[in-house]
Amino acid sequence: MSAEATDSVTPGPMPGAVSAAVTPTAPRRKARPRIDLRRLGRAALLGPAARGRLPDAISHVVEAHRAHHPDADLEPLRHAYVLAESSHRGQMRKSGEPYITHPLAVTLILAELGAETTTLTASLLHDTVEDTDVTLDQVRDQFGEEVRYLVDGVTKLEKVDYGAAAEPETFRKMLVATGNDVRVMSIKLADRLHNMRTLGVMRPEKQERIAKVTRDVLIPLAERLGVQALKTELEDLVFAILHPEEYAHTRELIVRNAARADDPLAEVADEVRGVLREADIPAEVLIRPRHFVSVHRVSRKRGRLRGSDFGRVLVLVNEDADCYAVLGELHTCMKPVVSEFKDFIAVPKFNLYQSLHTAVAREDGQVVEVLIRTHQMHKVAEAGVVALGNPYAPAPDDPADGERVDPTRPGWLSRLLDWQEAAPDPDHFWSTLREDLAQDREITVFRPDGGTLGLPEGATCVDAAYAQYGEDAHACIGARVNGRLATLSTVLKDGDTVQLLMGQDAASEPSREWLEHAHTPAARIAIQRWLAAHPAQAESQQNETRIAEDRTAPRPTDDLPGVRPADGRAGARPADVSEPDVAPEQPADRFATGTVLADLPGASVRLARCCTPVPPDEITGFAVRGGAVTVHRVECAAVARMKDGGRAEVGVHWGEAAECRVTLVAESFVRPHLLADLTEAMASEGAEIVSATVEPPTQQQVRHTYTVQLPDAGHLPGLMRAMRDVAGVYDVSRSQPQPQGN
Repeated sequence: MSAEATDSVTPGPMPGAVSAAVTPTAPRRKARPRIDLRRLGRAALLGPAARGRLPDAISHVVEAHRAHHPDADLEPLRHAYVLAESSHRGQMRKSGEPYITHPLAVTLILAELGAETTTLTASLLHDTVEDTDVTLDQVRDQFGEEVRYLVDGVTKLEKVDYGAAAEPETFRKMLVATGNDVRVMSIKLADRLHNMRTLGVMRPEKQERIAKVTRDVLIPLAERLGVQALKTELEDLVFAILHPEEYAHTRELIVRNAARADDPLAEVADEVRGVLREADIPAEVLIRPRHFVSVHRVSRKRGRLRGSDFGRVLVLVNEDADCYAVLGELHTCMKPVVSEFKDFIAVPKFNLYQSLHTAVAREDGQVVEVLIRTHQMHKVAEAGVVALGNPYAPAPDDPADGERVDPTRPGWLSRLLDWQEAAPDPDHFWSTLREDLAQDREITVFRPDGGTLGLPEGATCVDAAYAQYGEDAHACIGARVNGRLATLSTVLKDGDTVQLLMGQDAASEPSREWLEHAHTPAARIAIQRWLAAHPAQAESQQNETRIAEDRTAPRPTDDLPGVRPADGRAGARPADVSEPDVAPEQPADRFATGTVLADLPGASVRLARCCTPVPPDEITGFAVRGGAVTVHRVECAAVARMKDGGRAEVGVHWGEAAECRVTLVAESFVRPHLLADLTEAMASEGAEIVSATVEPPTQQQVRHTYTVQLPDAGHLPGLMRAMRDVAGVYDVSRSQPQPQGN
């Protein structure tokens, strides 16, 4: 059964409740009832209280529902209650109470949050299919397809059929259902809250197991759906079960603070009221106590707590513009702590939350946090998606076309639904789900086309690629972040613009190294599936990675097709493009005669390896030992050094077109088979590779240096274009000598 516990000996919390002692400055309008879901648990937290049978619960449900929806049709609720009561008749909770008290309590929770009639109807019936003889077909026939869908979404899978996989598969089913209708998860969260409130007669080990699942799965889901009223109370109930000593200590701190004669929060609230009254801004100023877990976190962070640490001041206004007017007045008339300001109205959180956050400092040094929001923002902050009513009802001027589109599905839910399909087994799904939900902050990055991607904090370009392209992201070869080239391992920040560079090869392979940088389950699962389906390529990648890691210095790639050592001997070290000009040069007869003519009769001409000039480069020459003339590009760094050293300059000019030698530097991202593809492209342009140096990869980037012989300098532009067209290569340039130190 969904609710198998009885009255709990564990006290329930009052997180976020508004102090009744504070009198608002303006009368509360009936259309905006204040949510006070946790009032039932307050007395239990701070002392024993009589706990009698639930009073006429259906009347409480109707009263709470009417407060939010005055014109609601109550007939579906009456009908659902009659069916639920008759179906559960004779069933008892472990406490001895009639079972119907559970669905009634769950429905009351949702009614106080402002849920619409369809959700409440399904909530009354949510255990009938699981625990009675009522069928889904009967629910559909009597209440319609929407109610049937919601009831089915929260119905557990049988352990008889699924064994140990029943719980993860139930959650998988529920999440898929939530993807089509977020009200499914609203009912589940309220169901878990009532069960947690009444967990006291369970065996301690079972209490702990349920509390851990609540902590790892349900609380993060409540946070993501913005249902703070449920999330904060669930946190406190879990805290009491899993950390009873810390809970008792925190409870003592709260009791002791409540007995204080002075209250800095009340004093600041009075001062805020005065400031806003003077500015003629209608507003309610309330004190919002921190819930138990929040007080515990502040205590761990700050050590000794002061009165201002036990709550925050909440200012409620009518319009968005009033929020900024209040902020201006507070920052003008009080002492603001500017570093504490956050604008979640202009940039809402991913869970619909909107509010202005600021803080003001008192003369005694205490800092009081202030939240500023409209009444509607406050309703959404407490109830999240539940406050939206029925998000699927078509607008009056926009009739439905038969296709239901969920405007409330956030990016995290879409990502979760995508990767869960690829989870290979229930255990993998269950562990990955907990890991995914542990990432509790989302960032937004922008695509060049103006679209956005929602990603968890810490996501990299690898995650962005799989979020945008799915398994087609296997062909990703790099990225530009805010216009600059970046490796796929680059961690993205909120607001970054990401352009993903995709290769053209349909058979592109992901790198095993990407797993180290994949932060999202969707990316990891897609990469793992490919590696599992292609074991040979995966093993080849491992070997390549191992070889790269063993390199301690740049070395020639003598084993590549078409690569031969500079001096023709196997294993000879190729020329290093950064060597100074005084290094031995290739003799002029390596080139066809007449390539360069020197204004020094009888002198042999040599082309410098440091800049490898080719026609039509502007060139100059210098006399060197042995009566030879070495030829450099005029912008070569060696030219300035030799001029400064008093070396004689010799006039040189290009002769007839002939063979030439040039050194090119290619910058690329690491990917399998890159060297083979690059050398094949060079060979197709008629380039003979004289020597090559490939540096060890760093941050998934690699630098290649090739000295090639061309039949004619006119082939050079085409060769460089062909090299740039190789997937993974993002830049090709002529070698530039590095200036030598003094």
